Amino acid sequence: MTFEMGRVELHLRDAVKKHGAGHLTLIDPDSQTPQEAGRMAQAASHGGTDAIMVGGSVGATGALLHQTVAEIKKVTDLPVILFPASVAGLCENADAVFFMSLLNSRSPNYLIENQAMGAPLVLRYRLEALPMAYIIIEPGGTVGYVGDARLIPRKKPELACAYALAGKYLGMRLVYLEAGSGADSPVPASMVALTKKLLGDVLIIVGGGIRSGAAAAELVAAGADLIVTGTAVEKSQDVASFISELTSSIRR
Repeated sequence: MTFEMGRVELHLRDAVKKHGAGHLTLIDPDSQTPQEAGRMAQAASHGGTDAIMVGGSVGATGALLHQTVAEIKKVTDLPVILFPASVAGLCENADAVFFMSLLNSRSPNYLIENQAMGAPLVLRYRLEALPMAYIIIEPGGTVGYVGDARLIPRKKPELACAYALAGKYLGMRLVYLEAGSGADSPVPASMVALTKKLLGDVLIIVGGGIRSGAAAAELVAAGADLIVTGTAVEKSQDVASFISELTSSIRR
């Protein structure tokens, strides 16, 4: 049986093909009420984001997660993709899930055990699984601590590439280079460029520390296919305008 691309993955690839790059808005259910999350997603949609990611390192579980996804789906037709910290970050009313392994974690929980526990739920919930290698770069932030990651040094792009290439050879069609929410600066452009050069048609996602259109544009020029913003969106006074600045900066 061939593990083929589903509707959501094709949607992301079409956005990259059409515009040169895409944008994902990350909403942490633990950071605001479900109703506020819905308003944030609606504003992000108006700003031109391509999909909504829902998840967080702590507290993004249970009824709060389910209600947040429900409120988002009330106000936008964009795909809602779960970004789970563990098996508890799954719910049946989303469209897809980043089915990921944190490749530079020292804990089997984040390499394979949560994935094994979650796989039957993904099947039962009929979520589209997006196979993704997740790699944490310095400084790593909360996700680096919670995920027990052996952080990739910013000045060692070859190490990030080694993990990313391993992900590709394991069959993962997406690679996420993550500097951590609220990082002082994004993943280095040189690291993105080398990774993209080696991985070819694998979608390169970059997140953490991206606060401006200029920063996003630099990463896209280096080879990023999808840009993720979360903390900066939460702190924005005008989400639609902020997202619009980002999307207009990265698109052809």
